Amino acid sequence: MEITKIAEKINKEGGRLYLVGGAVRDEILGKPSYDKDYCVVGINKEKFISLFPMAKMDGKAFPVFRIEGCEFALARKEKKIGIGHKEFEFICDGNVTLKEDLERRDITINAIAKDVLTGEIFDYFGGKKDIENKTIRAIGKHFVEDPLRVYRVARFSSSLGFKVDEETILMMKSIKKELYFLSKERVFEELKKALGSNKPSIFFDVLRKANVLEVHFEPIYKLIGALQPEKYHPEGDSYNHTMIALDKSCEYTKDLKIRFSVLVHDLGKGETPKEEYPHHIGHEERGVEVVRKFCRDLRIPNSWKKCGITAVREHMRGGIFNKMKASKKVDFIERIDKSYFGLEGLQIVVNSDKFGRTSRDLDFETIGKKCLEEVNAEYVKKKYNIEEGILLGKKLREERIIWMKEFDKK
Repeated sequence: MEITKIAEKINKEGGRLYLVGGAVRDEILGKPSYDKDYCVVGINKEKFISLFPMAKMDGKAFPVFRIEGCEFALARKEKKIGIGHKEFEFICDGNVTLKEDLERRDITINAIAKDVLTGEIFDYFGGKKDIENKTIRAIGKHFVEDPLRVYRVARFSSSLGFKVDEETILMMKSIKKELYFLSKERVFEELKKALGSNKPSIFFDVLRKANVLEVHFEPIYKLIGALQPEKYHPEGDSYNHTMIALDKSCEYTKDLKIRFSVLVHDLGKGETPKEEYPHHIGHEERGVEVVRKFCRDLRIPNSWKKCGITAVREHMRGGIFNKMKASKKVDFIERIDKSYFGLEGLQIVVNSDKFGRTSRDLDFETIGKKCLEEVNAEYVKKKYNIEEGILLGKKLREERIIWMKEFDKK
């Protein structure tokens, strides 16, 4: 059913339908919007069901209806009755106004509505001006009622490239204790969305500015002040290094688990005793357990964890690939090729770690793939007239080392 037809049916019953939230914001920004949410004003749940019996209803606290992939929520007011982001009491009886519905939202740029039938824009809280000024600003003091908004603000700042106004930062600081009551799954979802932006470092910078980074991202917080040798790292401490590398990874890939691997590749440096600064000997080994705990604490998917651990263990070896002996190079290539994200994934981690300043000598992905392709099992079987078994594996490694030695001479 066309959205205008739905709006007309609602209008005939004395109601009104508005496009709200991110879709209106994105329209103003000239960006495509794939998720469209609608607010229904002036009718109650029973009336909506009678008008659209085909609609699927979700939600226990308040009803949300789905029709052909679009979401329709009745205008509602809410009142906080406990700790966390779920403890609210809702009123959605058909008498709630559009302004009242928009006022309960988190930030001004997400509190703009558009009348579906007339196209008229309703902007009660200055959202359009904040979009023009590229500013994220809380609508009001009720912002502090939902701690999840802290991470949403950081994520929107990252995805839109907008600054967060100072009063909103202060509100974020004020609800630090409530962040501990958030579900780990919701925190991970915000992290995931931030990693999908073009500059995910902003997400962590905003949380750092609000003095809440350590609540759910303690391993990253510990990188602050973890000094590195200035000769090799003029960018500053391990936190700055990680943020630059993370943003650099976005130029190479949209794969979130690889971007995550860049985020965690140096977490072991946060565990280095300060008396050992600026050196971080053994940070690869220390980092493995840090990544395991980090993933466990935030319920991060197993595939991400495996990639992160490979990045921690192997990124230093990838960075000195050109200095390895041929046998070590072959062992490295075979090991990484069998890992969860393969040669391509680790190459992106190393390139990001070096801020893109890698040379042909460090291109182990191209070299490795060429070696594995040209010296494969079939090649060895034919050359030595042997079948599967221990001897085949031994000869395969020997032939690849010979190949690598010849390549290194070029």
